[in-house]
Amino acid sequence: MIIAVDGPTASGKGTIARALAAHFGLPVLDTGLLYRAVGYQTQLNHGDADKAEDALAACDFPDSLLDDPALRYETTGGLASRVSVHPAVRKALFQRQVDFANQPGGAVLDGRDIGTVIAPHADAKLFVTASPEERARRRHAEMHSRGVEVDYATVLADIHARDARDSGRADAPLTQAHDADLLDTGEMTIDAAVQRAIALVEARTGRRST
Repeated sequence: MIIAVDGPTASGKGTIARALAAHFGLPVLDTGLLYRAVGYQTQLNHGDADKAEDALAACDFPDSLLDDPALRYETTGGLASRVSVHPAVRKALFQRQVDFANQPGGAVLDGRDIGTVIAPHADAKLFVTASPEERARRRHAEMHSRGVEVDYATVLADIHARDARDSGRADAPLTQAHDADLLDTGEMTIDAAVQRAIALVEARTGRRST
């Protein structure tokens, strides 16, 4: 069984994807982490994330980089959004994601183009979202809990900028697949959102937990 979980930044899709993977006994891939690795490697290479050739060169990052805590930094997320607009970068990471999705037994993948590009044949697709203001509130609270001092207005502006880049890029833009179930987590607790996601997948596939 393949489950595709798409949505904008800070929508809760990563948390939901991990919960679905645990519930159904499937491996999970945060595809955004691959783009974060490319963005961070571009920075390590002293390259420009907005230049396709610099970003493409960074696609040859070591696997060990995926375990680097720096990939979770807010600044790295911004770099990921910038390198992901380059078609050459998306092409370079495409097969890695497809292979993960198509492994025996299936998988859960979260990202922005899983249900539309990486695994359009997924058995269940979710598009997880929330308002920009709510997503900025969550991200601001998360950063504050880690001791990162930043004002809410700056976080909201970054959310809007990422949404514009992710939805407006020519190659594999962020969009809801025609056969994806919409899950708006704006008024939900984490537990409620996870339970709703599980119910949607079960309704689509008829499969219960392992």
